[in-house]
Amino acid sequence: MGTVVSLAIREAATAASATTEAAAARALALLHDVDAVFSTWQRDSPMSRLRRGELELTAAPPEIAAVLELCRRARAASGGWFDPWRLPGGVDPTGLVKGWAAERALAELRLAGAAGGLINAGGDVAVFGEHEPGQPWRVGIRDPLAADRLLTAVTLGGHDRAVATSGAYERGPHVLDPTSGEPARGLLAATVVGPDLAFVDALATGLFASGGRALARVAGLRGYSALLVYDDGTTRATIGFPSTDALGREAA
Repeated sequence: MGTVVSLAIREAATAASATTEAAAARALALLHDVDAVFSTWQRDSPMSRLRRGELELTAAPPEIAAVLELCRRARAASGGWFDPWRLPGGVDPTGLVKGWAAERALAELRLAGAAGGLINAGGDVAVFGEHEPGQPWRVGIRDPLAADRLLTAVTLGGHDRAVATSGAYERGPHVLDPTSGEPARGLLAATVVGPDLAFVDALATGLFASGGRALARVAGLRGYSALLVYDDGTTRATIGFPSTDALGREAA
């Protein structure tokens, strides 16, 4: 997927290390399998063949249809700002599939009986359980203006189990405004928190593509909250964004 994926695992008191290690190996193998199916860089991947019209959706691996249906739902939820069908070269679910794959990989740890787990897929993070007994997971949000500084941190657990940030400060202007086809403008970063990493990932991409215009749309989605960093460094967050820092907030 062109990124680094890491796992943090808290073993249950009754779990054997070998069991946890086997679950981690399955999780990483799953990510490689997903990459082989959905890669838009590997010419012979099913996703690449579908984009070129060489493969019908009905003949493709079934997970492609499942992911594209999630993309349709995310497009509607974002008011069209997340739109994999309006990208050069054909439909590209990259803005959702990484989060979807990371959630599935994390499920391997949960099914193996781990007491807690975290997956970080290039800055898209999902968790379950606790970091330590009585201590929830806390995830830092990088300041887009300074790589060595945190803008804030969010507490994950309960309903808020995932966080993703979209921005151009590491990969350059790779997110496009679907209305113009040009690189998105107006924001340095868009962060979304919610229960599902696939949707969190897609909504963060849509927010960034909109230049912040979709903030009210995301604020109206039950269970999701967001934080924007504008080009001038100012911030704006929806009510319910799980940070204790003093951030400019907007009513849902």
